[in-house]
Amino acid sequence: MNVAVIGAGSWGTALAQVLGGNGNDVRLWARKPEVVEGVNASHRNVRYLSDVVLDERIRATLSYEDALAGAQAGVIVTPSSLMREVAQKLDGLVAPDFPLIICSKGVEEESGLLPVEVFEAELGNPGRLAVLSGPNHAEEVIRGIPSGTVVASPTEATAMFFRDLFASETFRTYISDDVCGVELCAAFKNVIAIAVGLSYGIGYGDNTAAMLMTRGLAEMSRLVVRAGGQAITCMGLAGTGDLIATCTSEHSRNRRFGKLLAEGGTLDDFTAQTHMVAEGALACRTIATLSAQYQVELPITDVVRSIVWEGADPRDVVGDLTGRPLTTEFYGL
Repeated sequence: MNVAVIGAGSWGTALAQVLGGNGNDVRLWARKPEVVEGVNASHRNVRYLSDVVLDERIRATLSYEDALAGAQAGVIVTPSSLMREVAQKLDGLVAPDFPLIICSKGVEEESGLLPVEVFEAELGNPGRLAVLSGPNHAEEVIRGIPSGTVVASPTEATAMFFRDLFASETFRTYISDDVCGVELCAAFKNVIAIAVGLSYGIGYGDNTAAMLMTRGLAEMSRLVVRAGGQAITCMGLAGTGDLIATCTSEHSRNRRFGKLLAEGGTLDDFTAQTHMVAEGALACRTIATLSAQYQVELPITDVVRSIVWEGADPRDVVGDLTGRPLTTEFYGL
């Protein structure tokens, strides 16, 4: 099958490798000319995961038209801040029934829309749309280290189409109809990972990290349920699974960003050092739109936002969490 992958960062590159290894011809759209040249000349992405030799079925291009020419499916792997721009560029290039799977994680700040909702607004026909999320560090997926993920779509046929497209012996795919829950979990876990990174950077230990992860899961489930998702989704690969991986792994860019913040660094410092986007930095701000819309209390998210965007000292705002009134462990569902 011919597949277009839009986005040549670490995750886009890893998914292209999965698809190529499954026997598909992949056209990888990249923003940077040096990435296109490296992939086509030496089968390496010179900016991301550059030590991995890519499958020969992967070819890169700077052109949306070239990437989509003859494609039978599209995979969207761009930063969440670019979702609407990408959807608008695809309008007119793909047929109304062209299957698209969105692997970007976040919430559109101005509207509070999830990625799949942005693509539906721009391109219509939600039945051909799907999302993919799970505990999938690109550094491991691209090397064939066993991983699992969730493919969610409102249409079972679409979910199964992408399940089978990505499935391999080392990349297990499970289907779900809870698109809202899967996408909110994907955005939310990055915020909690920043909080865990901050706690380690301050000098706290594993007890604190475990508390933040568990209470973060409670925040996640409150928002998912209020927004129309299923609480059980938060206990699966897209929720608890991704939360564990993102909060505990040294591969996690959001965890690393949190530690950098605790050491006095900034978002600009992180971007300059890694050439990567810490999606949780934007998510802690965009999720506030949903918090207000659904009137859901998200104290950890509020503290992370105050540190990232308002310049609060991490050590000064610890009391905002530890001084909160004591209550039952789970509430608000």
